[in-house]
Amino acid sequence: MEAVKEKKYADRSFQPIIERCDGCERAVSEDGTTYCKTYINPAAKWRLGICNFATHAKPEIKVVKVRINPLKAAKRASRRG
Repeated sequence: MEAVKEKKYADRSFQPIIERCDGCERAVSEDGTTYCKTYINPAAKWRLGICNFATHAKPEIKVVKVRINPLKAAKRASRRG
């Protein structure tokens, strides 16, 4: 069996994490620099909002209450059976 080589993030094209990545469980520290073990460029994942693999941040879910006309609701209920 071959010996498994240890990953070296500095040797590859991995970029250091950004401030918004602090606290994520996917962050790996190597040679005094912290890298994301999932993405090469962590700043690109935060460009459009929240990173989809961020373990420390949860998306905000907005619940909108819809007002239903009671007459229309009764008609729909009567059609269903």
